[in-house]
Amino acid sequence: QVQLVESGGGSVQAGGSLRLSCVASRYTYGTYCMGWFRQAPGKEREGVASIYWSTGDTFYADSVKGRFTISRDSAENTLNLNLNMNSLKPEDTAMYYCAVDTYSDWGRCSRRMAGNFRDWGQGTQVTVSS
Repeated sequence: QVQLVESGGGSVQAGGSLRLSCVASRYTYGTYCMGWFRQAPGKEREGVASIYWSTGDTFYADSVKGRFTISRDSAENTLNLNLNMNSLKPEDTAMYYCAVDTYSDWGRCSRRMAGNFRDWGQGTQVTVSS
């Protein structure tokens, strides 16, 4: 059974930085796309950033371009995903989730649609105060 575990959330003042990490274990084969999503109370889940594993191509929501950076590395049967978040704003406050789309392609990954991602972590809270 696959497992995704996020870490690194917390509280920070506007303009600060945080780094989120996700360890996805028991992945052996696939054309992976991994992504970071966030959901604030009363709002829909938003695809913040994604990365197409085989090429390293990255995709971002307009709201975070230039401020967030997604990156990846891998070990045997494990996928490691990070999200560096700089110049944080109060509107970045949300629960952040990492997710895996096991059989993706470049175009599908670029669209960051939550319904395409089968496996999800439990989430980590990010709170940005003004």
